[in-house]
Amino acid sequence: MPADLNPIDKAKFIAAKRAVGFVQDGMKLGLGTGSTAAWMVRCLAERIREEGLRVVGVPTSTRTAELAVSLGVPLSTLDEVKWLDLTIDGADEFDPSLNLIKGGGAALLQEKIVATASDQMIVITDAAKEVVQLGAFPLPVEVIPFGWQTTKALVEETLVSMDVLGRDVTLRMTGDRPLVTDESNYILDLHLNRIGNPRQLALVLNQIPGVVENGLFIDICDIVIIGHADGRAVVRDINTRTVEEDRVEFAPSDNIFTDLD
Repeated sequence: MPADLNPIDKAKFIAAKRAVGFVQDGMKLGLGTGSTAAWMVRCLAERIREEGLRVVGVPTSTRTAELAVSLGVPLSTLDEVKWLDLTIDGADEFDPSLNLIKGGGAALLQEKIVATASDQMIVITDAAKEVVQLGAFPLPVEVIPFGWQTTKALVEETLVSMDVLGRDVTLRMTGDRPLVTDESNYILDLHLNRIGNPRQLALVLNQIPGVVENGLFIDICDIVIIGHADGRAVVRDINTRTVEEDRVEFAPSDNIFTDLD
């Protein structure tokens, strides 16, 4: 175990390892995107190597696909498998109803498609992502490049009638160029501070021409697993209304740490 692994990464690893414990032989899995999801892919690969676990994964981004291939996780496409047993992914925020903001990694469109096409979605996270009300994290909205400034203006106009505290909208950049998603779209980040009615906002945003999808995941997540650096994993199940806490052994093999960013 690297000596410089920080508490946040330890917490992410704990959540990821606990989530991979839900995976059963023969499952078709949605593989999320982001730093916490990367831990999940590594833990899944370890189970495949050590236990002979037979699964097939559908990645939600190019970078997740590349990581999975490098670690020997079998992949397919959503068109090929049609439906998934389980999706495991991270989140930028989650509230008490397990509604989410996702898209900090600019993969929200594929993430939402994959999660919606799953029997169950598990979100893996650390305690810092838990909020009383969504909105502190900027809400990503994926838009087509054509007429994006007009789309931005329409989004800003729409926000005037929404229950939000802020209305600043920015185009996400990478260097001096607009960030381009895997689907060749742009991302608008909505700096709202607080979202009073996430369900309403999600529905209204998707009615705006030029908007492809937004980063509000409403009634999609079933379980949130919150990892802690001391080895605790808190499992919240929205369907059973239960909260369970157990401990996860923090003893990852050297293979898990190979080529970490």
